[in-house]
Amino acid sequence: MGLWRWPWTRPGPSGFDGGSTAEEVTAGVDASNLTAIVTGATNGIGKETARVLALRGAKVIIPARTLESGLKVKESLADQVPESKLHVMEMDLSSLSSVRSFAESFNSSHTHLNILINNAGIMACPFQLSKDGIELQFATNHLGHFLLTNLLLDKMKETARETGVQGRIINVSSVAHKRSDGSGFDLKKLNDKARYNPFIAYSHSKVANILHANELSRRFQEEGCNLTANSLHPGVIVTNIVRYIARNRVLVSILSVAKPLLRGIPQGAATTCYLALHPDLKDVSGKYFSGCNEAAPTSVARDAELSKRLWSFSEELVGTSREQHREET
Repeated sequence: MGLWRWPWTRPGPSGFDGGSTAEEVTAGVDASNLTAIVTGATNGIGKETARVLALRGAKVIIPARTLESGLKVKESLADQVPESKLHVMEMDLSSLSSVRSFAESFNSSHTHLNILINNAGIMACPFQLSKDGIELQFATNHLGHFLLTNLLLDKMKETARETGVQGRIINVSSVAHKRSDGSGFDLKKLNDKARYNPFIAYSHSKVANILHANELSRRFQEEGCNLTANSLHPGVIVTNIVRYIARNRVLVSILSVAKPLLRGIPQGAATTCYLALHPDLKDVSGKYFSGCNEAAPTSVARDAELSKRLWSFSEELVGTSREQHREET
């Protein structure tokens, strides 16, 4: 059973609910022939996701901002899963050059990639620009993942063709996407410190995660390749991602009172692991999940034209230099 459940909850069509843990939703799955990348696997639900994938036999690549931090996580996970196949590689998602270096190194040194889990994120940080001159939450939560995914797509398509195993891309979004009206995908708006609201900026980045997965799914269907892309809300989990709101006494008080009723990290990783490994998700693509069941995102998050515009905007950003960004702002 899960760590805790509301007494009135019932499993959804999947047979699971928000109280299910990552181990429960992957019970009996043999992932020994799979290779996965999990961003943000150095702590929180990303670390638990990596642990459970490794527990099921998958080879797991852990990108880390420093090799030192990544190796500490690898050692910790190896103690819990002695037979784990874990590899650490250096990558800073907020730096486009670092993402490119990671992808180049991975593509040249690994033969297969079945699962890409875009999990890493920051939340409600003070206004700052990335090394490439882009608002940091958008740069980290969406743009770094957008570039990483694009650079790994050929490897994933090749793996699917060679192995016959369908590849899966999972974007970890948030229910916070509901606060975005989709109007933030403009560089001048993103980089305008005067109009910056840390929570709205976070919401824009989270709706971008859903739109990105939807557009990937549309392109996969159009191309006929054996890949799927889905997005999810992991639940309201108190992890390191909330570190920037620690100075907000009201929010800290609310979280302190509510924490016993919130999902734990094993439950927070459940929907990600369900989408990554469960056999029932074969051929399921372009969907949004919560509590290990399909859920309904906002109409903004389902806007196909907005997905296409975001894709074009993201392509423009990853191909534009830091100096050009600064000139525009």
